[in-house]
Amino acid sequence: MRPWRSWTLAFRVSALFALIAFLVVTGLGMYLYNSARQSLEVRADYTLIGRVEHFRNLLHDLYNVEQMEQRPALFESMLGNEQDVRIFRRQGEAPFINMNPDKLTPPEMTPVAIGMPLGIASLHDGMRADGVRVRWVSALADVGNHNDTVEIVAAYVMTQESRMMTVYLWRVVAAVALAVLLTSVLGFAVLRRDLRPLTRMSRRAAEITPSNLSTRLREEDAPAELRQLAGALNAMLDRLENGYEHLSQFSADLAHEIRTPVNILMGQTQVTLGQRRSVEEYEQLLESNLEELTRLSRIIENILFLAQTDHAELMVDRSAIELSEELQKIADYFEGVAAERDMQFEVDVAPGLACSANLVMGRRAVSNLVVNAVRYGDVGTAIRIGARPVAGGVAIDVANRGAPMTRQQMERMFDRFYRGDKSRSEFTESNGLGLAIVKAIMTVHGGTAAVACSADGWIAFSLFFPTRG
Repeated sequence: MRPWRSWTLAFRVSALFALIAFLVVTGLGMYLYNSARQSLEVRADYTLIGRVEHFRNLLHDLYNVEQMEQRPALFESMLGNEQDVRIFRRQGEAPFINMNPDKLTPPEMTPVAIGMPLGIASLHDGMRADGVRVRWVSALADVGNHNDTVEIVAAYVMTQESRMMTVYLWRVVAAVALAVLLTSVLGFAVLRRDLRPLTRMSRRAAEITPSNLSTRLREEDAPAELRQLAGALNAMLDRLENGYEHLSQFSADLAHEIRTPVNILMGQTQVTLGQRRSVEEYEQLLESNLEELTRLSRIIENILFLAQTDHAELMVDRSAIELSEELQKIADYFEGVAAERDMQFEVDVAPGLACSANLVMGRRAVSNLVVNAVRYGDVGTAIRIGARPVAGGVAIDVANRGAPMTRQQMERMFDRFYRGDKSRSEFTESNGLGLAIVKAIMTVHGGTAAVACSADGWIAFSLFFPTRG
C-alpha cells in the first residue's frame, strides 16, 4: 500500500472530505434513526396504555364476568397487531381469555391497582426470540358493581416498528455511502480544477535555471490564496538572482585578483631561470616573489574572514573601548604613511566616550577606513577622525577630501573587489576588500557602515556600534 504522504494533494483532500462526509452523515443519520425509534416506542407505549385503559372501562360497564366469558370475541376483535398479547384472568385462576400467538412468557409484574391510572412507568420491557422489542403491562379492573376483579395482562409486540426501523437503517446506510461517493468524486474534480494554478506555477518554476534566473511566477494568474505564496517565491528568486550574480562577480573578481600575482610570480621566475644569474639577482627574485606571496596570503585571509561572516553566526567578544585613546593610537600608527602624501590627522573625540566592540575587529575596521582615506584623499589635506554618541550607540567617523562620488559609486562602495579608482596602490588592503571587511565587521557587531559625500568635497564614512544589550 502506498504511504499517505505519497498520495497527490487532490486525492488526500478528497479522501479527507469523504471521511468528514462519512462522519457527518453517519452522525446525522444515527441521530435521526434514534429519534424515530424513540418516537415509535413512545407511540407504542401510549397505544398499549390506551387499549388497556379502554379494557378497564369496558369491564367496569359489564354486569359480571360471565358476560365477558360468553362473548370473548368482543375483546378478541380489539387486538392491535396480530402478535399482541391479551390475557384476562381472575387473580389466582387460569385465564379465561388468552390471546398469545407467539407463546410469550410475561415477566414478573405487579398489577396496577384499581383506580390508579396507567403511565409509562407502569410498563415493562421484554424481548421476543428474534430480537423484536415487547412492552408489557398488568392492571386490575373491576367488573360491574359486584366487586369482581379481573387482571389484564397485555403486551405490545413492536413488529411493524422493527420492520420500519430496519428499512430506515438501510436507507441511512445507503445515504452515507452515496454521500461519501459523491463527496469523493465531486471533491476530487473540484480540487483538480482549482489546483491547476499550482500546476502552472510548478511548470513555471521548472523553467528557472542558473542561466535563466529572471523568470518569475505569474502572481496575477494565481488565486488569492496562492498570491501571497507566489509573491514570497518571487521575492526569494530576486534574492537568489542577486546572490548568484554577486557570487559570479565575486568569483570573476577573485580570479582576476589572484591571477595577477600568480602571473607575476610565474613570469619573473621563468625569466630568471632562463639563464644563470648571480646571487644578488636570485635574492631580488625571492624578495619580489615574497611580496606577491604576501599579497596572495592577505587576499586569502580576507576572503576566509568574509566567508565566515557570510555563512556563520560569529560570536565576538566585546569590551568597552575608550575611543579617545584608541583612535589617537590609530592616527599615530598611520601618521608616517599619511605624511608621504602631505596629509595630517585631526582627531576629535570627547574624553571618556566609549563603545562596546571587539578590540581587534573594531581597530581593523577603523584602520581600513583610514587607509582608504589616505589612499584616495587629496594630497595635502586633512583626515578627520571623530566619535560621537548617537541614539542606541556610538558612531565613529572618518572623513577626507577627495573626488566627488556619485550615488551609484557610494552604493557599491562596500562591495567586494570594488574600486572607484582602477589604479594600483602600494598601501595596505589595496585589493578591493578593505571596505567589504569593514561592512562585515559591523554586521557581526549588529551595527552599520555608511558613506556620504557633501557638496564641498568631504567624503565621510560612519561606523555605528550599538550599545550592547
